[in-house]
Amino acid sequence: MESYPRQSKSATATAVSYVPTTHAALPRDNAANDSWSIQPWVRAQSINVNRHAAALRPFTREEFGAGPEAPTEGHVRAVNELMQSLRGHLLRLTKGVTRSSEAIAGDLSTTNLQRMVLLKEQAHGEVRRIEQIWDFYFELFGQRQSRYATWLLGCDRIALDCYQHTFLGLGKSRSIPAPAPFSYMRTGFSPATFRRGIPLRRLGRQVNPFPLIQLPYHRLINPWTLGAVLHEVSHNLQNELGLARTIPRNIARRLLADGVSQPVAAIWTRWNRETFADLSGLLLGGPAVVGSLLDVIGRSPETVLTYSPDGPHPTPYLRAFISFECLRRMGFPDDARSYQRLWTKTYPNLRGGNLPAPLLRNFREVIARVVDTICFQPYAELGNKSLSEVIRFAPKEQQMVEEAARRLAAGNDPGVVPERFLIGASRFALYHRLARPGVIADNFFRELARR
Repeated sequence: MESYPRQSKSATATAVSYVPTTHAALPRDNAANDSWSIQPWVRAQSINVNRHAAALRPFTREEFGAGPEAPTEGHVRAVNELMQSLRGHLLRLTKGVTRSSEAIAGDLSTTNLQRMVLLKEQAHGEVRRIEQIWDFYFELFGQRQSRYATWLLGCDRIALDCYQHTFLGLGKSRSIPAPAPFSYMRTGFSPATFRRGIPLRRLGRQVNPFPLIQLPYHRLINPWTLGAVLHEVSHNLQNELGLARTIPRNIARRLLADGVSQPVAAIWTRWNRETFADLSGLLLGGPAVVGSLLDVIGRSPETVLTYSPDGPHPTPYLRAFISFECLRRMGFPDDARSYQRLWTKTYPNLRGGNLPAPLLRNFREVIARVVDTICFQPYAELGNKSLSEVIRFAPKEQQMVEEAARRLAAGNDPGVVPERFLIGASRFALYHRLARPGVIADNFFRELARR
């Protein structure tokens, strides 16, 4: 422990008597001592703030790897532009701190000191806000240097394939969205997406510059469950195609016109986003996506039959029938019957939950109208095409999926099959025991990384 010389009582009293109580300058006879002790601290405040601001520098693509799994130039540029738009205010604040600290050298007054610490506090607050954003993307981009980088690259390529197929299928040209969706892993969480152009709490309410697809680890190790990627991408497509308002409006109009009660029509309208994502994902990936959905919603009877009056997701029991109906309309009646038989045998008693009686009344007819409205009616936003015409999946596409499954299981090149079809191929290979689960998973990600 360090020892310090003891002060006399008279020295202590003298020091106390010189503590300023107003905004007047410090007494001249003590100015030299105070300048010696205060000026270095004042100068350090300016140095700290300026170094903090400089450290929040733009990212470069090379710092997150040199391979295709690294963030694209477009992703890095979008984040840097967001950061740059915020740094201007921070740099103005840091200049203010520097000027105020320099002013103290000539006028060591309480007024100048307080002006400096006030500006410093404002600058530090801005540093923390920008650092929150910098840290968020640093973590996301940093995952591309981990052992999971190729897995995330594979999911990026599936998402990009979904966008390319959808925008090429439109009946009219639309502005091409960029950058493409970016995938990242977050252990212990459910799949989720953060859409382009919406303020995010994790970004301090700043606008997210590109779609983010959040995937839990347990999905990535089982690629046949990655129908979640198609679902989350579809949430983004609903917005980027301009259908976010049209779809709920058309559902409400159709159901009310067909005599469905207002309360029931309101429920199905509230469920429009999750319903659209399920149906669009099914059109993108085919029958295997239904199995992926049932992986998620197939839980205890109490959970499956529970209705949430404020929830955005359809009640699990009814949610399954949405996909059964769409599967039938797509030309897969046998698959629809098989999945429905499995579902109704698992949950034969609807009295075990709290599903409202009006919601259950004629629910299959109501679901048929909802599916028809979303998938099989033309939309001006789609160039007067229906969603099922823009995103085409028929029995011939399923034949491609099954052939790809056999090649994938054998470790062979699956050919020119679209990336999104590999999800169905891996599930087909799993169902038919064409290879061990670990082999299927390895070959799945290896093929996506090769492209």
